[in-house]
Amino acid sequence: MTPTMMIMTKEDLKGLGAPDLVYVREIRASDVLADAEVTTAPGFTIDPDSVLYAVHGADGERLAVMMDRETAFAAAVAHELEPVSVH
Repeated sequence: MTPTMMIMTKEDLKGLGAPDLVYVREIRASDVLADAEVTTAPGFTIDPDSVLYAVHGADGERLAVMMDRETAFAAAVAHELEPVSVH
């Protein structure tokens, strides 16, 4: 029997875990700035080299970015999600 390769979609990956499972990981501010159109807020600056914490769905989609790990976990829990840490 010849092994076959299955290509999984984002929906397939999301279906592997619980629908409320999210992961939190470190991300550089420069990555966020490169991926999104950022509107300048008066009095707010961010160092592109600073470390932020991103909350991702099981399919890898970035759902939110927070200034610190504790806030990222708290935001996930507040939205009835189950956060796990990824290194």
